[in-house]
Amino acid sequence: MPDPYLPPIRQPVRTIGRQRFDFSRQIVVMGIVNRTPDSFYDQGRTYALDRAVDAALAAAAAGAGWVDVGGVPFSPDTPEVGESEELDRVLPVVTAVAAASDIVISVDTFRPAVAAAAIAAGAAVVNDTTGLHHPELADVVAGSQATVVVTHSRAEPRRPFPRPTYADVVSEVKSFLADRVQLALDHGVPEERIVIDPGHDLNKNTLHTLELTRRLSEIADLGLPLLAAVSNKDFVGESTGLAKADRGAPSIAAATACALAGSRLWRMHDVGSAVAAARLVEAVLGLQVPTDLRHNMS
Repeated sequence: MPDPYLPPIRQPVRTIGRQRFDFSRQIVVMGIVNRTPDSFYDQGRTYALDRAVDAALAAAAAGAGWVDVGGVPFSPDTPEVGESEELDRVLPVVTAVAAASDIVISVDTFRPAVAAAAIAAGAAVVNDTTGLHHPELADVVAGSQATVVVTHSRAEPRRPFPRPTYADVVSEVKSFLADRVQLALDHGVPEERIVIDPGHDLNKNTLHTLELTRRLSEIADLGLPLLAAVSNKDFVGESTGLAKADRGAPSIAAATACALAGSRLWRMHDVGSAVAAARLVEAVLGLQVPTDLRHNMS
C-alpha cells in the first residue's frame, strides 16, 4: 500500500514563542480557553479568570503545544463585546499563563489593538478567524515576532451570513487563503510566521465542511502549516446526530481525517485525548517512531 500523500510544508521548522516545532514531523494540539459566558461549547465554564488560567495550564500539562484564548465568540448570535471588555477578558489570562508556562499562547481576535496588547503581554500567536478583515492586524503582527493564523470566513466580524453558497467550496477557500496570505506578506509578515485555517463551519454548511475535509490536501498544497479547528462543531453533530457533550470521539475522527490530508495543528477541547490520538497518527504516517517497540520484537 503506498504511503498517503502529505503535502509538503515549505518552512516546517518554526520557533513560536518559547517553543520550537517541526511540522514535517509532528502534530501540535491547541487547547481552547474561552473567557466568555456564552461560547458555543462550554457555555462559560472558563469565564472566571482563575478557571481560565487553570484550564490553560491544564492544557499544557496534558501535552498541548498551544493554548488559544478568546474573549469574543465568533457567532453573531451572542451579545456584542466591545474592545475594552475584550481586553479585560483576555489580557489577564495571557499575563498569568505567560508567567507560569512556556506553552505558546494564541489569542483569538480580529481587532488590531487587542492583538497588539496581547502580544505585549506574552501572546505569540494571533488567531484571526476573520481572515485579516482588518489589514491593520497584519501590520501589528509584522511589527512583532508573533505568528498569525489566517482563517477563511466570508462575513464581516460577528455579522450573520445566512445560507452560504459556493460553486466549488474547496477552490474558493483555497483562493481566499492564498489572497489573504499575500496580503500578510505585502504588509511585512514573513512566510515563516503564517499559518492557515480553512475555517471548518465558518460561513459554511455541513455539506461544505465535509467536502472541505475530504479534499483538505488541496488546501494544504498551499505549503503552509494548516490548522484544523474541528472540535465539537456543528458539522460533527449533524453528521452523527450527537449532542455537543457526546462529540468527543467523532471530533478526534475529524481531526485524524484532516491530519491524513496534511493538517499539522488541531484545535481541540479534550486535549488529553487529542494528544494521544495525535501520537498514534504521527506513528501511522511515519512522522515519528513509536515510543516503545516490544510487541513481537524478541
